[in-house]
Amino acid sequence: MKSTESIDNFIKANLKESRLIHTYGVRDTAVHLAKLYGADPEKAELAALYHDSYRWLKGDEMNACIKKLGLPMRYIDNPSLAHSKIAAIMIQRDFGETDPDIINAVCFHTTGRENMSLLEKIVYLADAIEPNRDYPAVEEIRSLAEKDLDAACLMSMKNTENYVLSTGAEMDSDTTAAIKYLETER
Repeated sequence: MKSTESIDNFIKANLKESRLIHTYGVRDTAVHLAKLYGADPEKAELAALYHDSYRWLKGDEMNACIKKLGLPMRYIDNPSLAHSKIAAIMIQRDFGETDPDIINAVCFHTTGRENMSLLEKIVYLADAIEPNRDYPAVEEIRSLAEKDLDAACLMSMKNTENYVLSTGAEMDSDTTAAIKYLETER
């Protein structure tokens, strides 16, 4: 297992204080959920530390990175979704990450996807419910996360869907597929 020291140093150097606090909240929540549901806590910690590691990219710099990495143009001017895709590529290049489960947990932490692995669900949910998050339904999702990981992921995704659609924006296709998959698996 890789040491967390290099990613920890990287995020301390690049993330603003509020994002760093969020990242450590995600780490602690992911480790807790990993222990609760029988996943590898070290992998959960590493994926959580990686998850927002490239969230510091902004505007033109992020758009240039999207183009350079060959990501779909739907990520242009969409940092909320782009940062996870960028991070999934960059952790391989910059940190030598090779574990596909960790890479996918980082890649899909904002959207989820159909047939998520246990680690992917844990990182997705930890990002949504870490202690510094405050939005309608977060307490209910936190409570559900202690009893039923899939139900908590589904509730979080449906909450996101309701919010996104209320803004008039389009839902990400990965989230839509994840919701359908979780609904049919229940």
